[in-house]
Amino acid sequence: MKNPLLEKFDTAPFSNIENEHYLPGIKELIARANQEIKAIVENTDAPNFQNTVEALENTGMQLDRATSIFFNLNSAETNDEIQKIAQKVSPLLTDFKNDLLLNEQLFGKVKAVYDVRERLELSGEQLMLLEKQYKSFSRNGANLSEEKKTELRKIDAQLAKLKLTFGENVLAATNAFEMRIDNEEDLAGLPEGTKEAAAQTAKEKGKKGWMFTLDYPSYIPFMTYAENRELRKKMSFAFGSRAFRNDKYNNEQNVLDIANLRHQRAKLLGYESHAHFVLEERMAETPQNVLSFSNELLEKAKPAAQKEFDDLASFAKKMDGIDQLEKWDSAYYAEKLKQKRFDLDDEQLKPYFKLENVIKGVFMVAEKLFGLQFEADNKIDKYHEDVKTYKVTDAEGALVSIFYADFHPRAGKRGGAWMTSYKPQQIKDGKNDRPHVSIVCNFTKPTPSKPSLLTFNEVTTLFHEFGHALHGMLANTTYKGLSGTSVSWDFVELPSQILENWCYEKETLELFATHYETGEVIPMELVNKIKESATFHEGMQTLRQLSFGLLDMSWHGADPSEIESVKEFENKCFENTKLYPDTPSTCMSTAFSHIFQGGYSAGYYSYKWAEVLDADAFAYFKQEGIFNRKVADKFKDTVLSQGGTKDPMELYVEFRGEKPNPDALLKRAGLI
Repeated sequence: MKNPLLEKFDTAPFSNIENEHYLPGIKELIARANQEIKAIVENTDAPNFQNTVEALENTGMQLDRATSIFFNLNSAETNDEIQKIAQKVSPLLTDFKNDLLLNEQLFGKVKAVYDVRERLELSGEQLMLLEKQYKSFSRNGANLSEEKKTELRKIDAQLAKLKLTFGENVLAATNAFEMRIDNEEDLAGLPEGTKEAAAQTAKEKGKKGWMFTLDYPSYIPFMTYAENRELRKKMSFAFGSRAFRNDKYNNEQNVLDIANLRHQRAKLLGYESHAHFVLEERMAETPQNVLSFSNELLEKAKPAAQKEFDDLASFAKKMDGIDQLEKWDSAYYAEKLKQKRFDLDDEQLKPYFKLENVIKGVFMVAEKLFGLQFEADNKIDKYHEDVKTYKVTDAEGALVSIFYADFHPRAGKRGGAWMTSYKPQQIKDGKNDRPHVSIVCNFTKPTPSKPSLLTFNEVTTLFHEFGHALHGMLANTTYKGLSGTSVSWDFVELPSQILENWCYEKETLELFATHYETGEVIPMELVNKIKESATFHEGMQTLRQLSFGLLDMSWHGADPSEIESVKEFENKCFENTKLYPDTPSTCMSTAFSHIFQGGYSAGYYSYKWAEVLDADAFAYFKQEGIFNRKVADKFKDTVLSQGGTKDPMELYVEFRGEKPNPDALLKRAGLI
């Protein structure tokens, strides 16, 4: 059988790949990568940077490309068959990785080069690659005894399977819930567009009436606008109890198993906890630093959050006689209070944020800042008809990147939004191989009468993910292992979070925020209201983010073996950040995919950490002009193009001239 994954390809050949290609293709590519590693080990020449470190960096390239296609589809366009293949492929890749990192002879060669690094006249980037390689061995068991290596392999194999199962359960539990409404009175308060989308969903599922799901474009508007409090409660319970019910999708044991196995792994490698292991390679360095950073912010945010909560509770009581504000009241009354305070309603804004216009807008921002041009190219193969494909070029017309964008929810797509890559950037054999980058989101779909009109929150999400994409697109390093977003995870959010700032600026909004029917540019009055309301409930938002980061650190910063109840443990963690009464039938951890499926374990704090960087960095843009090309070039040259070639704080200081000032974040948030 001819297998497209084994052929040379540039853009991913999605339409040629069948599900039956994945398992044999990946097995064959693992075998080929093992041959490349064997050649390094059996080379009789003395180990040097070229024949060991560079050679190792260049192994398994086709395997990396094939697995990036497979796992990206498992997130964005999965089905039962792909999930079954993932359960087979994942242990194979775990074994391959462990065979590599626990290979004594290979580690011996890398160590031989590492031990004489001072005498080798290596460039800064070469030195960083060597250090990264050496640490990947030393931090992942290369120095363990054979007995302990066997134990590590067993733990890693279990973790690989558990993380997949966790994600499958969250997706299945999300898809399993549908709320059908027959009585139009129960739709009171909902915008016309939301009702139309719900009618369309019902029709697609062969039902009458209106259908609401737990996908964000259905769930969020319902929780924000539906007047029927009981139905909001029903939706809230369904969302909050995902993978926490007494059924086959329950993730409680998976959470406990993942946390315990991560702890055992860290102890085996000589670390106090999983957080100690992870943070050794982050800007934050230690769990203590993360906790003191989080607690310092908590101290500033908590009084503001409590005041905002009390205001909201008294507003709900005055408006509707609500004696006890509950979680399912939060978005509804917050939206009503925001409308009253700022005379601003998300529904007023949506007509100005037609998806196609927002895409054009983010492209214009990239052009004004970095001279990039985006041209739709329908010849580029795609995995689903919803996906949009572009060629990205510079001012001289040279290819910078291929860009994929996938915007709407589907049954086979996990929730949330993310950036990913199908091909890394690198300079090899004198050729600068340009990257292929993708963003995946879950935005409001078009309906028969309206195009896709985004909420302002969806606009900032698009800019956020596009910021990550720019980090990938503008990469310009020699080695793929240091390219683009291959940076420490508390630095990776800087390019994404800084780009969100442009959404609030008049100069930006006037580029693309035009009414989808009349073509009228967004009125200044609305722009001012967007800016005025930017810090609305910032205390509560900060408290919420901190609570997630602290929950993550609690799971991963100490021995979890005594934890018996996921829910009780979670309640203890939330004691200091809780505003709303607890709902016993809901649990966050069982659907906290960022930390139990994705790569944010012991790293969720990084969103807030990077906010300090982005607030400080954007203050520099504001000072010089938000489209100032000198500042933009400096940001591109010191941050976006450099990837992981230098220490992140060193890169930041090169851009800003000094270390970040946390006051910039607190000022922007209105907390000082």
